[in-house]
Amino acid sequence: MRTDSSPGTLPAREHLPAGDAGTPVLDVVIPVYNEEKDLQPCVLRLHEHLKRTFPYAFRITIADNASTDTTPRVSARLEADIPEVKAFRLEQKGRGRALRTVWSASDAPILAYMDVDLSTDLNALLPLVAPLISGHSDLAIGSRLARSSRVVRGAKREFISRSYNLILRGSLQARFSDAQCGFKAIRRDVAQALLPLVEDTGWFFDTEMLVLAERAGLRIHEVPVDWVDDPDSTVHIVKTATDDLKGVLRVGKALATGSLPLDRLTRPFGDDPRDREIQDVPKGLARQLVGFCVVGALSTLFYLLLYSVFRQFGGSQVANALALLVSAVANTAANRRLTFGVRGSGGAVRHQAQGLVVFGIGLALTSGSLAALNAATSDPAHSTELAVLVAANLAATVLRFLLFRAWVFPDRNESTVVASHHPDAPAPSSPTYPTTPPAGQYLPLPHRPTAHPYSTGPQAPYDTTQFRAGEAADRTWRDATMQLQPVRPTDTDPRDSR
Repeated sequence: MRTDSSPGTLPAREHLPAGDAGTPVLDVVIPVYNEEKDLQPCVLRLHEHLKRTFPYAFRITIADNASTDTTPRVSARLEADIPEVKAFRLEQKGRGRALRTVWSASDAPILAYMDVDLSTDLNALLPLVAPLISGHSDLAIGSRLARSSRVVRGAKREFISRSYNLILRGSLQARFSDAQCGFKAIRRDVAQALLPLVEDTGWFFDTEMLVLAERAGLRIHEVPVDWVDDPDSTVHIVKTATDDLKGVLRVGKALATGSLPLDRLTRPFGDDPRDREIQDVPKGLARQLVGFCVVGALSTLFYLLLYSVFRQFGGSQVANALALLVSAVANTAANRRLTFGVRGSGGAVRHQAQGLVVFGIGLALTSGSLAALNAATSDPAHSTELAVLVAANLAATVLRFLLFRAWVFPDRNESTVVASHHPDAPAPSSPTYPTTPPAGQYLPLPHRPTAHPYSTGPQAPYDTTQFRAGEAADRTWRDATMQLQPVRPTDTDPRDSR
């Protein structure tokens, strides 16, 4: 799991300005592997749909994942015949690797991808990207499990899909409904900040991306889709399910240990009324109070249990001191992670030292209460001692929360504290990606030219010098000059019902 910081805090969402420019608004990536039969009808159908319904300039990028058949030749032919189509070749397999490579280098402000079988009805494409263009959302996904979706598929795939999403909800607390639908979109600025944190290069790539985005507080828009299962799908269900479960374990471990700097993805949300400055209302106070109360209740039970055990071997003062010391260390650690959102090991010793100071104040209150009780009666009942300690701990709890919030875990930057990466420490080595452009640097939304759908001519501007595909990238469009092979006559029909 990558632990290096993302390029920086995302700018506030804004509606992309409308206007004329040469940069496409939408870049739709189609990852393929040995799809010589389905690729051409898919691209022709998608291109015809976008020409007819999408009001801005667009690009269709074919990302070939090391195909061994004639897929590269079909891609080159489509690129030569259609100005809006570009082909890119990777020498390594992996849908996630293909998406990361193309998305990282694309100059379009909205990035999308869909499966080559076009199982999802294309009428959902404009609703998918519209909230990203408007600035309403950061990511958008098609959902086959929404109530208004219309889905045709076998019982086996239905069971697998729903079981997988139940696993995500139970283990990673995911709230999105469908992680595996091959129909997703993301804003480019979000992708440039999020992709360096995503490790998977295969089928788990988009699930990992969605989980990290959701944990970072980004907004995910869901679109109900009409979806028809492809009976000729080449996906290996058992291997894909195994890899997905391994990915769930890896991401769950990284989230539990706090090794991901997700706070760097937190957007200022200047247009969100929940984040507007409200006088005399501390930010995050309600959430912290709830977390502190839950931790405090569990710590109190733990403390009383320890006190009862230690009381069997010593006096009340010694038992109280030992029980309070052990529970205070556990309480500080739990509040550090759960209540105040501090992740990683950095500063843990200092926080525990400050927590012990707070513990000393609590010890003074509880010890004083026990001393007062012993002065009032020489042999108090055990239940009376517990009642006095509960009352004293309630008073100490209020003081502890105030000290934790103002002194031990102060919210200096009005954002979640991350202690796992020191700003002066060198970042771990990892692949480099284009940095996030400053806010407001998007080119205006270009209107697409009114040319014949399949006319030849100069290619639209497309910078290929930024592509990185690990060891495979050589900054060129590969197989662009390969000899073309005959394809089925029906492949040229854009009205093909597939």
